[in-house]
Amino acid sequence: MKSLLPCLFAAASSAAFAAPVSYKIDPDHTLPSLEMSHMGISVWRGKFNRSSGKVVMDREARTGTVEIRVDTDTVDFGHRGMNTFATSEDWLNVDKYPDMTYRGALKFSDEKPTAVEGRLTLRGVTRPLTLKVNTFNCIPHPLFRREVCGADAEGELNRADYGMTLYSDGDAGKIRLRIQVEALKD
Repeated sequence: MKSLLPCLFAAASSAAFAAPVSYKIDPDHTLPSLEMSHMGISVWRGKFNRSSGKVVMDREARTGTVEIRVDTDTVDFGHRGMNTFATSEDWLNVDKYPDMTYRGALKFSDEKPTAVEGRLTLRGVTRPLTLKVNTFNCIPHPLFRREVCGADAEGELNRADYGMTLYSDGDAGKIRLRIQVEALKD
C-alpha cells in the first residue's frame, strides 16, 4: 500500500495540470461560409475555399482558443457576377485586404465548447463577434491515426460595420457567418 501512494499522487497531479492540446485546421475540411439576403427576394450563400489556423484546447480545464485565417479572394457564390462584386473594392476589397481573421476564446458547458467569444477582423476593421457552437465532436481519425475534432459554429454581423456600406441599408447588411471546421491534433 505504501508504494501505491506515490503513483496515485503522480496521477492526480498530472490530471490536475492537464496541458492544452493544439489542433491544426484542416484546410480541405474547413469552409467558412456566409449567408445574406439578396434584395429581400432570396438568400445568397457563398463559401471561402481556402483557410488556415489552429485550435488550442484543454477540455479538462474547459478552456481554449481559436484562430482562423480566411483568404478573401477565394469567396465563391457559384455565380461569376456575384464573385466579382464580392471581391471588388465596394465589398471585400481583396486587393487591399487579402484575408480576414477570427480569434476567440472557447466557452464550455459541461465537457464541450458551446460558444466562441472573439473578434473578427475584416477589411482592416476589428469588432467583437460571438459564434454559437452548434455541434462539436472529436474522434480518432481512421487514416491519420490521431484525434480529429470538428465543429459547426455561426454568428451574425452587419457588413456596414466593416465598411461595406453599398446596398447595406436595413436588413440588407446582415450576414450570417458560419464556420464549419475540422482540425487534427498536432
